Amino acid sequence: MDALRALPESDLRQLAEELRTETIDAVSQTGGHLGAGLGVVELTVALHYVFNTPDDRLIWDVGHQCYPHKILTGRRDRIRTLRQPGGLSGFTKRSESPFDPFGAAHSSTSISAGLGMSVARDLDGRSNNVIAVIGDGSISAGMAYEAMNNAGALNSRLIVILNDNDMSIAPPVGAMSAYLARLVSGPTYKSLRDAAKKIAHTLPRPLQEKAARAEEYARGFWTGGTLFEELGFYYVGPVDGHNMDHLLPVLKNVRDTHQGPVLIHVVTQKGKGYAPAEGAKDKYHGVARFDVITGKQDKPKANAPSYTSVFARALVEEAERDEKIVGVTAAMPDGTGLDLMQQVFPTRVFDVGIAEQHAVTFGAGLASEGYKPFVAIYSTFLQRGYDQVVHDVAIQGLPVRFPIDRAGLVGADGPTHAGAFDTAFLACLPGFVVMAAADEAELKHMVATAAAYDEGPISFRYPRGEGLGIELPERGQVLPVGKGIIRKEGTKVALLSFGTRLAECMTAAHELDAAGLSTTVADARFAKPLDLDLLTRLAREHEVLITVEEGSVGGFGSHVLSALAELGALDKGLKVRTMTLPDRYQDHDKPDVMYRDAGLNAEGIMRKVFEVLGKDAAGLALRA
Repeated sequence: MDALRALPESDLRQLAEELRTETIDAVSQTGGHLGAGLGVVELTVALHYVFNTPDDRLIWDVGHQCYPHKILTGRRDRIRTLRQPGGLSGFTKRSESPFDPFGAAHSSTSISAGLGMSVARDLDGRSNNVIAVIGDGSISAGMAYEAMNNAGALNSRLIVILNDNDMSIAPPVGAMSAYLARLVSGPTYKSLRDAAKKIAHTLPRPLQEKAARAEEYARGFWTGGTLFEELGFYYVGPVDGHNMDHLLPVLKNVRDTHQGPVLIHVVTQKGKGYAPAEGAKDKYHGVARFDVITGKQDKPKANAPSYTSVFARALVEEAERDEKIVGVTAAMPDGTGLDLMQQVFPTRVFDVGIAEQHAVTFGAGLASEGYKPFVAIYSTFLQRGYDQVVHDVAIQGLPVRFPIDRAGLVGADGPTHAGAFDTAFLACLPGFVVMAAADEAELKHMVATAAAYDEGPISFRYPRGEGLGIELPERGQVLPVGKGIIRKEGTKVALLSFGTRLAECMTAAHELDAAGLSTTVADARFAKPLDLDLLTRLAREHEVLITVEEGSVGGFGSHVLSALAELGALDKGLKVRTMTLPDRYQDHDKPDVMYRDAGLNAEGIMRKVFEVLGKDAAGLALRA
C-alpha cells in the first residue's frame, strides 16, 4: 500500500486500467461477481490512495465489488483462487485480511457497522476515518436508513459513499456538478456555511429555523442532497466515479475538513471497461468462467431443469388457474424464477427491492385481503424478515406462501449464503406448515399444495441447481398435509429423509441391503405437521431410525426426536440418530464436496448406520 501512495496522481489512471484488466482476467478463470467490481475500480484506487487503510476502516457493502480491493491489498497472488476450494472468499472476510474490517455478503449492513466503528473510535479517543461504500440498490433497504438516521443523531464522523450505478438517482454528471462537489466539500464553503449558521443562531428561534431550512434547500436545489440532509448527513455530489480529477479532491476535502457524517454521491457504470459487461449488466453481475475476448461464459449444459425453473413454471400454471395468486420478490425476480410469472402476469408480481422485512408484511397484507401471495425469498435472506414472519404472518394465521430457494449448501458463495436454518426457525412456529421437496416432481406438487392451502402460513424449500431429471407430472397434485410416503420397504434400518437427500438415502439403502441390513426409506415431506402414524410405524418395525436433512441442528430431526419421546418409542430400545449439517460454518467448495464433508452423502449415511449398530465400517465404500 505504501507503493500505491508513493505514486504521483498522474499515474493512477494507468494503475486503474491495469487493475481492471487483472480483475477481468482473474474472474474469467474463477467466475464470480464481475460487473460491480469493474464499476468501482477507480473508486477503489482513489480510496486506498487518499485514506490510510487499514487504519482507516473501509467497508464494502455486500462485497460483490471487492475483487479490485482484494488485488490492491496484498491478495493479488491468490486472486485466481477466488471462490475455489481453500481459496479467497467471494466477499470481504475479517479472517482473510486486516484490510477487511467487516465481513459482508448480505446487503445494507455497511453504514450500521461503520457507525459502530466510528463510535468505538470516538470512545477510544482515536482519529482514524471510517468509510462505508454502499450501492444504490443496497441503500434502498430500510436498515440503511435506520443507520443513517442514527448517525445523523449521534453526529459521529463517518463517511458514506453512495455508489450510484444503476438507479439513476442523479442527473448527468459533468464539469459543473464536479465543480459544485469540490466546492461544497471544501473548507471555504464549509467555513462560510458555519459562519452563516453562527449568525443565524443570534436570531429569534423562528428565524433560525427558516434560515437553516433556506440554506439546506438552496444547496439541495443545486446538489440534490435534500433527502440525506434530512437524515443529518452533509451531502456532497454527484461526482464522476471514473474521473480521478473529480474523485481525488473531493475525497481529500472530506478527509481533511469534515467532522460529522457526510455522504459522497459517486456515479459509476456497472461493468465499466469491459464491453460485454457494459452491454448486459444483469448477465455479468455474477458470471461463470468466460472467454475474455468474446465474453462467452463457460456454463455447463444442464442435464435436467433447475429446481428454480420447475418452481417458476409450476407457479405460472397455478396462477393461470387462480387469479388470486400473486408473486412477491425482494429484488430477486431472476434468482427466484418470478421473472417468468412477471412476463406472463406483469401486474401480479411485485419486486419490493432489497427489503425482505417489507416483503413478508406486504405479503401478509395481501393475504389478509383474500389474495394468495407467494413470497419467494432465498433461505439465507428470509432470515432478515423473521420478526415479520412471526408477528405479521404466523401469529395472525395468515396464509402467506413461502417458496424457499437455495435451501441447503450453495457451493462457491459459502456460509453467508447457505440455506441452513429455515427449517429450524419456521418449524418452531405454531400453525406453520413446513415442507421440503425431495425432487422436481415433489416440488411441483408442493406448489399446488401451497396454492390450495388457506388455513395458515406454509413454506416449501428446495435447493439451488439442477434437479434429478425425473419425469414431471402434467399437473401438480395437492398433497395431504402432514403425510409422508414410504419409498422403499425394509425391516431393520429406517432412513427418514426430509428434502433432496432422499436420493442419497436410496443409494445408501441399496448398499445396506447388499451388506445384509434390510433398509426402509421414507420421504417425510413435512417437518410440520409431522406424520405421527408414519413415525410410529417406522419406530415399531425397525431397530434403527435415522433422520437425514440438509439443514441445521434444531430442525426436522429435533422435531422427530421430540415426537418419538412423546410417543414412548425411545423407551422401547429404538436406536435413533439425526443427521444434519455440522454445527459449524462450512467454507466454500463444490456442493458435493461440502455434503461429503458434512457426512450427508450415501457413504456418510452408511457409516452412520454401521456406527449405530456397532459394526466395523473400516474400508466402507460404495460399489462402482
